[in-house]
Amino acid sequence: MENKKDIRILAIESSCDETAAAVVRNGREVLSNVISSQIELHKLYGGVVPEIASRKHIEKINQVIETAFAEADTPLQQIDAIGVTYGPGLVGALLVGVAEAKAIAYAANIPLVGVHHIEGHISANYIEHSDLEPPFPCLVVSGGHTHLVLVEDYGKYRILGKTRDDAAGEAFDKVARAIGLGYPGGPKIDRVAKNGNADAIVFPKAHVADAPYDFSFSGLKSAVLNYLNGCRMKGEEVVQADVAASFQKAVVDVLVEHAMMAVKEYGFDRLAMAGGVASNSALRQAMETACGRRKVKLYYPSPILCTDNAAMIGAAAYYEFCSGARSGLDLNAVPGLKLGER
Repeated sequence: MENKKDIRILAIESSCDETAAAVVRNGREVLSNVISSQIELHKLYGGVVPEIASRKHIEKINQVIETAFAEADTPLQQIDAIGVTYGPGLVGALLVGVAEAKAIAYAANIPLVGVHHIEGHISANYIEHSDLEPPFPCLVVSGGHTHLVLVEDYGKYRILGKTRDDAAGEAFDKVARAIGLGYPGGPKIDRVAKNGNADAIVFPKAHVADAPYDFSFSGLKSAVLNYLNGCRMKGEEVVQADVAASFQKAVVDVLVEHAMMAVKEYGFDRLAMAGGVASNSALRQAMETACGRRKVKLYYPSPILCTDNAAMIGAAAYYEFCSGARSGLDLNAVPGLKLGER
């Protein structure tokens, strides 16, 4: 997939509570990556409030894009296409980014490329790993998604397994709230668990009988809540760090088992991870160990590229653009968009 000229993509991401814009050259070189996070705002409510998120995106999106242009030292006239997340995500939040991208594309008369949010997470790996090319399996773990995906080619995906209920990151948030850590749950459980005993409490690891690659985390979440209620009823002390570590181990074990099963069945010597939970230190360590035993090369992005950002959308948009994908000005937000749909 060679181009005679450099392709610069302006990318926009607004699927949840980060307003982000980036300029990416040739899919793998990030010229700028600007993120305006709303975490402090949503902490007050213990989670993301969609209406507040949408309003904040409207306030921030123009200045985030202007900053992305300035940091990349690239004017709009040098942009070849605009990539924007159009699903899945919060519908109001997505609409802000999609409307902005369509307005710029129309005003500047440049092509528009709608990008699937999960495809963006997967593509984050291309930015820092110049040697990574399809095909490879990728474990996508974030607040809203837990997918095991076979990346057959750029823009071509086969879902091997996905969660039947809660996503891994969602379970982290709910358990963190239950043990008094607050929001956002993932980083807080990761930090507190370092001081806990991961074998102190044996929590269940769900396996879906008819779909070995699928995940289920709602039973684990319920088991943690039942344990906490049991301790309160019996007047027993809850050791926060032990609960965090034991819960985290139950999640990590299942994620690693499923990923290793896919590597073995499909005969790959490499594996990628993506999404916010891919920056969890226990998951990275466990996956490194498992891959090391099997002589499998493990890829994952830096933490800044694991959480929602626009650079990953720019990487995905580049490969979609090169394959000829274009979106019309009737592009709409699709909150429940499935991977592989257009």
